[in-house]
Amino acid sequence: MPPPSVAAGSVSAMTAAPPALHLVTGPEDLLAERAVSAVQAAARRADPAVQVVDVRADAYERGDLAVHTSPSLFGEAKLVVIRGLEEASDDLIADARALVTAPEADVVLVLRHRTGTRGKGLLDAAKAAGAVLHACPQVKTEAEKTDFVVREFRAARRQVTPDAVRALVEAVGQDLRELASACSQLMADTLPPQGQPTDAPPVDTDVVERYYGGRVEATGFKVADAAIAGQTDEALGLLRHALSSGVDPVPVVAVLAMGLRSLAKVSAAGNARAVDAARELAMAPWQVDKARRQLRGWTGEGLAAAIEAVADADLAVKGGLPDPRKRAGDPVYAVEKAVLAIGAARRTHP
Repeated sequence: MPPPSVAAGSVSAMTAAPPALHLVTGPEDLLAERAVSAVQAAARRADPAVQVVDVRADAYERGDLAVHTSPSLFGEAKLVVIRGLEEASDDLIADARALVTAPEADVVLVLRHRTGTRGKGLLDAAKAAGAVLHACPQVKTEAEKTDFVVREFRAARRQVTPDAVRALVEAVGQDLRELASACSQLMADTLPPQGQPTDAPPVDTDVVERYYGGRVEATGFKVADAAIAGQTDEALGLLRHALSSGVDPVPVVAVLAMGLRSLAKVSAAGNARAVDAARELAMAPWQVDKARRQLRGWTGEGLAAAIEAVADADLAVKGGLPDPRKRAGDPVYAVEKAVLAIGAARRTHP
C-alpha cells in the first residue's frame, strides 16, 4: 500500500534522491516555482547528469510523455515537470495518469496544477500513488504576508525587527514576488563584506524606510495613519507632497479605506485576545494591536461617517459622476476632502 501524500515544505533539504512523484498545487506561482526548483535541485544533487524535461499542457501532443520518459541512450535519470494541468487536454491527462499508475524507473515526475476541477482524477490518482504534496495556497491576508516575510529572513538566518516587517508589508505587500524580492534586496545590501549572515545587524525600520519609504503604498499608509490619529494638518501635508511628486490619488484612497475598515473590524471583535481576533479577522496580531490603539478617540458613529466619506472619494477618483459645483469629480480635491472628513468625523463624534 503506498504511503499517503504529505505536505513537503523542505524539499530543498533533501540529501538523497527525491521521491519519484510530486504534486504541486495552488495558485501562488512563486511558491510553486520554488517547490519545483527544490525538487530539481535535489535531483541534481543525486545525479548531476539528470535530464530535465518541461512539458507544457498547451503544447502537448498524444504520446509525448512516453517519448520523454523512455530510457535514454546513456542511461541518465530524468526529471519531467508537467505544467498547466488545470488546462490539460484529455490526451495529456490520460498519458500522465498512465505514468502515475505505472511509473518508469529513474524518472521523477512533477505535476503542476494551479486550481480548478480539470484533471481532478489525475490528482486523486497521484495522491493515491503516494505523491509528495507541495501545497501553494495564495498568500493574500496581511497576517500571511507577515508570516512570509518572517520565514524569508529566518531561512536566510537573518534577523528582522517586528516593526521592519510591518513597514515592509505595508510598503511592498501588494505582490508576493515583489515582497520576496524586497526581502532579498534588504538582506543582500545589509550583509557585511566578508561576513556571515549571523554577523549582519538586524534589518530595522530605518533600513526599510531608506529603500521603500517613497513607495506609493508606504506614502498612503503614512497619510492614513496621520488622518486616523486626528493629525489632519500632517496628513494633508504628506498627501500634498505625495500628489505633487506624481502619486496617483486612487491607491491613497484605497489605503485610507483599508485603514478605516481595519478599525471597524477590530472594533466589532470586542476585547478578544489579539491573537484570537487576528485569526478570526485574517489579520496579523500586530495589526489588531495597531487598530486598537488607533480606535482611541473614535466612536461608531464617527467611524461610519469617515467610511462613507472615503467611499464617496473612491467613487470620485475612479471617475464617478462629478458635481461641478463641488468639484467632486476632481481626484485631488476628492482625496483631500476625504482626509478633512476623517478628521472632522473624529472630532465631532467624541
